[in-house]
Amino acid sequence: MPFTAIGKALVHGDADGFVKVVADKRTNDILGVHMIGPHVTDYISEAALAQLLDATPWEVGQTIHPHPTLSEALGEAMLAVDGRAIGM
Repeated sequence: MPFTAIGKALVHGDADGFVKVVADKRTNDILGVHMIGPHVTDYISEAALAQLLDATPWEVGQTIHPHPTLSEALGEAMLAVDGRAIGM
């Protein structure tokens, strides 16, 4: 999910970066999350918690990611695993 699709990143003029989720299609396990961009350290713990709790990308994508926030990028990236992202 590119930060260019995230309103708050655009408003702040810092839309360089992305969030990418790597998941196993067969098991629906989250294998990893790559985050490059503004303030990603503020929400990397959500990805770590998702892995610890064995959440699926769909489950994480269905949790609340307020608008406008940068954390929307993580929620949208999780939904993108199944082609359900709004911002793509």
